[in-house]
Amino acid sequence: MNSQIYPCLWFDGKAKEAAEFYCTVFHSGRILNDSSLVVNFELDGKNFMGLNGGPQFKINPSISFTVSCKSITETNQLWDKLFEGGKALMPINKYDWSERYGWLQDKFGVTWQISVSRDLSPQKITPSFLFANNQFGKAEVAINFYSSVFSSSKTDLLIHYPAESAYQGNILYSEFNLNNNSFIAMDGPGGHEFSFNEGVSLVVECEDQKEIDHYWTMLTSDGGEESMCGWLKDRFGVSWQIIPKGLGQILSHPEKGELAMQALLKMKKLEIEKLINP
Repeated sequence: MNSQIYPCLWFDGKAKEAAEFYCTVFHSGRILNDSSLVVNFELDGKNFMGLNGGPQFKINPSISFTVSCKSITETNQLWDKLFEGGKALMPINKYDWSERYGWLQDKFGVTWQISVSRDLSPQKITPSFLFANNQFGKAEVAINFYSSVFSSSKTDLLIHYPAESAYQGNILYSEFNLNNNSFIAMDGPGGHEFSFNEGVSLVVECEDQKEIDHYWTMLTSDGGEESMCGWLKDRFGVSWQIIPKGLGQILSHPEKGELAMQALLKMKKLEIEKLINP
């Protein structure tokens, strides 16, 4: 099982506006398809979904996007574009871990960690988890859990807080890979006014019903929660959408699309056969 995993951003009616903005910010950005509900787009080879979900959920810094730049000039340029109408969470500057780094929240609420990196990975934009508040100290447990869920997985880097730190044993920084998709995870000490929510979810595109059943069962285990329409929350509060590959085509079918949507709205875990033949 090597299903694609990509982030979904929850917007209040501004999914297309946001997607168009990001496509002007990144050199290689393009909109893949657009409907009144969903916009799929690609930024430097990383797929994203923008969802017009309404005002119910807001994007917050619990899942941000780390962008690795090849030079200080590129870092500054990207910061300036994304900072327009936004705010700094950590001002762009020189830090111990990078010659040039900054963390910002853009005008749509999405948060970006931008830095120059001499060791560029093939994936330029990487979703980054911050385990804070009630989830503080669970980053390493989460990495191990996700690695058990996705058969093609590995941990590339795992740095703990040093022995002299008050946070000894917790994760200062880590990089891991699930189904050839890179992720970052950190434990965030101190008080934070945010936690994982539906504002940023992770979409898993499945080849068949067997894959849907597997990911649904595994991710809802040990305290996870089922939701509706293929959505769930795992034991750490991270939201996932477990969907069949080609769901957009099923829902846009000229004859069966409306019936498929009606069937989907009644489901928790998605059943492909009932979507194809509603």
